[in-house]
Amino acid sequence: MNIENIKTFGELKKTGYQSKGIKEELRQNLLQKIIKKETTFEGIHGYEFSVIPELERAILSKHNINLLGLRGQAKTRLARQMISFLDEYIPVVSGSEINDDPFHPISRFAKTLLHELGDETPVSWLHREDRFAEKLATPDVTVADLIGDVDPIKAANLKLTYADDRVIHFGMIPRANRCIFVINELPDLQARIQVALFNILQEGDVQIRGFKLRLPLDIQFVFTANPEDYTNRGSIVTPLKDRIGSQILTHYPEDIQTARTITEQETAKAIAEKENVYVPNLAKDILEQISFEARESEFIDAKSGVSARLSITAFENLLSTAERRVLQNGDIETTVRLGDFMGIIPAITGKVELVYEGEQEGASQVAQLLIASAIKKQFLGYFPKIEKLKKDTDIDPYDELVSWFFEQSGFELLDAMTDSEYKEKLDSISPLESLLQNHVPDIAEEDRYFFKEFVLWALSEYKKLSRHHLGDGLHFRDVYGGYISGL
Repeated sequence: MNIENIKTFGELKKTGYQSKGIKEELRQNLLQKIIKKETTFEGIHGYEFSVIPELERAILSKHNINLLGLRGQAKTRLARQMISFLDEYIPVVSGSEINDDPFHPISRFAKTLLHELGDETPVSWLHREDRFAEKLATPDVTVADLIGDVDPIKAANLKLTYADDRVIHFGMIPRANRCIFVINELPDLQARIQVALFNILQEGDVQIRGFKLRLPLDIQFVFTANPEDYTNRGSIVTPLKDRIGSQILTHYPEDIQTARTITEQETAKAIAEKENVYVPNLAKDILEQISFEARESEFIDAKSGVSARLSITAFENLLSTAERRVLQNGDIETTVRLGDFMGIIPAITGKVELVYEGEQEGASQVAQLLIASAIKKQFLGYFPKIEKLKKDTDIDPYDELVSWFFEQSGFELLDAMTDSEYKEKLDSISPLESLLQNHVPDIAEEDRYFFKEFVLWALSEYKKLSRHHLGDGLHFRDVYGGYISGL
């Protein structure tokens, strides 16, 4: 059907076009995608066997939907992707404020126009990208904003009394007729405003002021809510929850690999811009582990959640920290170092809600503790566990390395070192190479120096070495040697 040639209602009828409601439209197009085994929600990872099947079932059931989950769980992205299940174009009565279907007009304007012009009624076409409306629920939202009110300026211009329904100014919901309408953070909406949605969800109509007006709106509602909101800022009133067909629980990635896939997808542009910075796989795993550790931390409010945006912004900061060093040193390229992780602290502190104990520690200190926990967790995947107490007969694989530091006055890794200086410095610790050969012999050559620094950090976290942050780098030394020299 060539829509460019269809400009009137009569021409539309000749094509045999069949009008259908938005929920039926979503259902039929989703069915076709499932039959063809196409991906229904692009770029959504970790939900393949949980959220996405539930969302598909809700659409097939023609339900209004509530996506319930903590921040940074792709709730809004899921809602926006539902646009792909709409027809590419739908016909509307030209000039209609509320996207009237020429086969089923609901506004006085469209009904009058169709009555006067009949088959000559002009028709325009609405693309699916223009059929998505979104509103963030805030305490100052009014019924007039969402549903509508009497417009005194319109009444004066048209010389109409307030008894005439043509003086009504439609709100966001009627203007989203035949569209997907998303209300984000639904519990933040005042209870009296939520009550105003009852009729729209159940009977599909609206009431404005004292008018007898009934508009059987055709809307797919998607709400998003954070469980924290139920206790801290408000709640969804029970009758409204009862009218929402499906409530779907979202969740955070369940494994490091899924989390990495999400972060790499969202930072693809930053990675492309900084192609002179190489990021070892271990660095990516440590970065994601930080978010996992934050969700378990006693210093962070678990009810608030830890958004996936933490990993995304931290990864961007990590790249920028390495890029800055390249520019300062005049090098062509570089590899991310573990010391660069100090540059991601600002990305962590703004993304977590601290409990009282966390406030006492301080946001920056909590961020450093999260990095330390992530390093310790990842270390166990590559090297033998470091035992605090061991028998005299036990062989400690780290003894030789610790002894090396005992004989040195100290070892410094400065932030401003060029790559060649950095490698030369780490190569000077001879026991590191044999440790890597014994436990991670298959690592890529470009990852080798990151692993060497990783071992030093891990040993310091397990109190086998001491580590001090200088203003411009790190200082490692033997724990007891440092104590003796102090005496």
